Amino acid sequence: MKIKLKNAEIQEYINAPPSEFPKYTIQLMNVANQNSQATRPRHVGQLSDLIQEFPGQTFEEWVRWYQERYPDAIDAATDRIIAMIENFKEAVEKIDRNLVKSWVEDLVLVKTFAGLKFQEAILKKLSEIKGCDYRLAAPHEESQGIDGFVGEEAYSIKPSTYDSMLTLAESIDVKIIFYEKKKDGVVFEIPEE
Repeated sequence: MKIKLKNAEIQEYINAPPSEFPKYTIQLMNVANQNSQATRPRHVGQLSDLIQEFPGQTFEEWVRWYQERYPDAIDAATDRIIAMIENFKEAVEKIDRNLVKSWVEDLVLVKTFAGLKFQEAILKKLSEIKGCDYRLAAPHEESQGIDGFVGEEAYSIKPSTYDSMLTLAESIDVKIIFYEKKKDGVVFEIPEE
């Protein structure tokens, strides 16, 4: 039997004060906290370790124990988050329909296209490194597992997880470029010559 305890129930069971915030404020404060890194361990301590070290039982004991060890952490984190919220307020003033439309176009059109067409970008970068031309594979070459050519060399471009995909019955007899998608782009390894 699965039982779910909601956060409010947990707080009630351990006698912690309830948390109530106006609509949307938690999301904004979370983003401000992420951007400012205000509650990172270097600022407020490694909380998962501290709660294990904590010798007491009650919420009130926890508050006293924590504040003895980190007397300025709450105020310092608050200051960092408030500063980021002020940055957000300035940014919100710049947001209008045209800016939102530009952002949506960038997300839906540009980033989607770039995200799905990065194989060509990998071939182009490799061709710059090698000082020769590149081209995408023709349909009959794609059926052989070839994604493109740099100079006369055929390449297949596969995710770094490709080796772990044991169910693939594909045999590729060309050099393979393994890539890994990252939040800010693609990392790939050039196969040895």
